[in-house]
Parts: sequence; C-alpha cells; structure tokens
Amino acid sequence: MENNIKNTKLVMSQVMMPHQANVAGNIHGGEIMKFMDSAAYALARKYAKSNVVTARVDELEFHLPIFVGELVTCTAKIAFAGRSSMEVGVTVEVEDLEQNSPPQKALSAYFTMVALDKKGRPKLVPKLILNTEEEKALFEEGKKRHASYKLKKQKSK
Repeated sequence: MENNIKNTKLVMSQVMMPHQANVAGNIHGGEIMKFMDSAAYALARKYAKSNVVTARVDELEFHLPIFVGELVTCTAKIAFAGRSSMEVGVTVEVEDLEQNSPPQKALSAYFTMVALDKKGRPKLVPKLILNTEEEKALFEEGKKRHASYKLKKQKSK
C-alpha cells in the first residue's frame, strides 16, 4: 500500500479575526495550535484515507506575535509514516497584509497522528514514498523521534 506524493502536503490559510484575540489584539496561542492541529488532521486523514486522531504534539515555541488582521498560513507535510501513525510537520507563517513584506515563520511543531478504522482501532497507513534527499532526511529524523517516543512511553509504564 503506497500513497501518491500529492497526499503528503497541505496548505491552509486564514485571516485572524477579533474573536481569536485578547484585548491587545494578540491572537491566542490556543487558536494557532487549533489551526495547526486542523492542518495536521486534514493532511493525515487525506494520506491515510481514514479517520485520524492526534496522539502527540511536540514542543511549540512562538517566535513572533500574531495579530488581528494578519494572514496565517499553516503548511503541513508528512515527515514520517509508521504502521498506523504518521508524523506531520506543521509550519506557521504570518503575513501582515497591510505591509509589503514577505511572510515570516512564527512557529512550527510535529504532530503524531494515528489512523483509525471504523471500529476506532489503529489501522495501517500507506508506505511513504520518498523522492528527494530532503524527504529522506525528514523521514530518518521522524523515525528517530518515533523510536524515542516509543522508548519513553515504555519506560513510563
């Protein structure tokens, strides 16, 4: 079972609205995290051709504040696929639509998504096709993180 390269990347954008912000106009971190999770979910569901759930999110570090009226773009990419889980890298860029400046990276994180069958049990996902050296490097990094997470989980039992 292999998957088409077009199912390994997804881009979502939205303009930040006042209801997503605090009184100073800063967008709540939870709003951005939710948007990132939605991008990871949409891509993982498209890739696995099944329902998926978020099993893990690694560290989120905000590099820039995000304000009302700015365009936020989440780029999700499958970095690693195991038996039933996928690691989705999500990068967030922010762009001030009233300035003539390029988008800036605001934050990024890796989401571990697990594919589920109709009964809610883990389901096999397609093998990830790696075409470039960058994809191969991302896969190897993801494989190491996956093994580290599994080891940490076993030690905590």
